[in-house]
Amino acid sequence: MLKENSKSPNFELKDKDGKVYNLKSVKSKFIVLYFYPKDNTPGCTIEAKEFSNLLNEFKKLKTEVIGISGGDEKSKKKFHESCELNSGLILLSDPNFSICKKYGVYGEKQFMGKKFLGIRRTTFIINLENGKIIKVYENVKALGHAKEILEFISHEAS
Repeated sequence: MLKENSKSPNFELKDKDGKVYNLKSVKSKFIVLYFYPKDNTPGCTIEAKEFSNLLNEFKKLKTEVIGISGGDEKSKKKFHESCELNSGLILLSDPNFSICKKYGVYGEKQFMGKKFLGIRRTTFIINLENGKIIKVYENVKALGHAKEILEFISHEAS
């Protein structure tokens, strides 16, 4: 997994409408790059809604919020619509988990005694002025996470 002070790898992934995003095209001071296991699941819904509800506060701090998981654009669109997420919340599709693997968040997981491969809920805060990761949150608990991130960025921005 990438660590703090590492250079953040660039990527090109599509959103719910097929628009391609990459880090170099983002015009903000910070990026909250959060990796979540799967669209329309309980924890991922909580996390997405919390980021969505606080999105205007993030924007005031010149921060873009981007969520990445597997699935395709249709899955992202359905998730966005069913949760009535803020239109500014960017959810990107990584169908073959190539970016998840670059960031080191895809690997073996365990649930109810069964092992399987999947995305470990992880968040990276990236300072776009130098392209470096300034904070990594591993084993994230969805409830309250967006507020925790907002508080961290508030301190960084001041």
